[in-house]
Amino acid sequence: MDIYSILLTLLFFMNILLASLIIFMEQKDPRATWAWIMILFFIPFLGFVIYLFFGQNLTRNRLFHWEDIRKVGIEGSIKKQMDDMQDPSFCFTGAEVERYRDLIYMHLMNNDALLTSGNQVDIHVDGEEKFAQLLKDISDAKVFIHLQYYIFRNDELGSRLIKALVQKAKEGVKVRVLYDQLGSRKLRRKDFSELIENGGEVGAFFPSKIPLINLRLNYRNHRKLVNIDGYVGYIGGFNIGDEYLGLNKKFGYWRDTHLRIKGPAVDTIQTRFILDWNQASKQHYIQYEDRYFPVKSQNHGKATIQIVSSGPDSEWEQIKNGYIKMIMSAKKSIYIQTPYFIPDQSLLDALRIASLSGKDVRVMIPNRPDHPFVYWATYSHVGELLKVGAKVYIYEKGFIHAKTIVIDGEINSVGTANIDMRSFKLNFEVNAFIYDTEVSMKLVSFFEKDMEYSRILTLKQYEKRSRMIRFKESISRLMSPIL
Repeated sequence: MDIYSILLTLLFFMNILLASLIIFMEQKDPRATWAWIMILFFIPFLGFVIYLFFGQNLTRNRLFHWEDIRKVGIEGSIKKQMDDMQDPSFCFTGAEVERYRDLIYMHLMNNDALLTSGNQVDIHVDGEEKFAQLLKDISDAKVFIHLQYYIFRNDELGSRLIKALVQKAKEGVKVRVLYDQLGSRKLRRKDFSELIENGGEVGAFFPSKIPLINLRLNYRNHRKLVNIDGYVGYIGGFNIGDEYLGLNKKFGYWRDTHLRIKGPAVDTIQTRFILDWNQASKQHYIQYEDRYFPVKSQNHGKATIQIVSSGPDSEWEQIKNGYIKMIMSAKKSIYIQTPYFIPDQSLLDALRIASLSGKDVRVMIPNRPDHPFVYWATYSHVGELLKVGAKVYIYEKGFIHAKTIVIDGEINSVGTANIDMRSFKLNFEVNAFIYDTEVSMKLVSFFEKDMEYSRILTLKQYEKRSRMIRFKESISRLMSPIL
């Protein structure tokens, strides 16, 4: 055996040994462990490099230095609600809220998700409409603008937004922009030079130490939040880029769901922004000040809301647990819209049990993929639901990016979390859980309108799929724990 053969053999066994040690030391989910072992077995050298980019988890505990949520403006309110919830005689305002006491309790006790009532919720499903309203609210700002997006492009829409922020900074409004460095990898600090020159502050989440290359593909901040003057808040699926206006020929019309909120829930959106900002931007630390949490003079509406966060810094997969709790509470119907449907076994079982129990389970996914493996893994998992009588709709007007779930037309969740392992375990996400029939029925009406632009996928059609599609599904399904 020549020296090169010996060297290759040694490298091969070192690759398998080291990678296996790392995987088992990290105590990953068994499904993810086996997926990585397969990758390492079939592509031994490249597989280890891929693992270093996508899978390594050893330094996670040293990466996150978030403050406790109770230290940022709402400690007293959280403590009071915890005390109230532990009193068996405590009653919520409204029977529809009382019915979901267990879900509210879970979010409050395990996520410090303060329950707020008296909120007004406006739903935006069209990019032109959403950004027109956002630019108007920015124009009306008097004190501060806090803006956070996973993707921020410096294209036509991004340039319009930056110009609007520069103008407000010149007027003396405090402007802060936080973006994810990987999601916004084409964005440069010089794009914000005029904003910074006029007193604006800009932070990047987990920036790369190597120019133009970010080796940390996991643990990205996928949240999208805006807070204007402490009175108007935004949360949902839209990022900042021309494709979200339907201007990308690959995707066509972009169908998403975003919420504009007025009321006490804006304080909890503010808390989430401050925590993320202080983690990412150590040079411009935000101290708690009353101006960031102005007293709300009146009830703006009647919606009751919890803002729930999840991420690799937390012990529990809080948003996923919230979805499962909602599904198991369903009496009549479960409507889900998601671009990616790659649930873990617990969530998939919850939906199967609901469908087998006679609940009207409907799932809507896109017709066109933005990530091929993710698309075929999604197709495989919806096939599991078809077998138990669920209805699956394929949206064909463009690309559906909405992340919504509605239960019985009574409660709903809208936010940034997709139904996949990446959102549940690896990315930082935030959702609004809303206990309100009016908002929930509006979301149902949007779902039903989207059905007009969708084709229903039947079990008969699914079972007739080609061998090539079955092969793509099988490979993608095996990789689904790490997608």
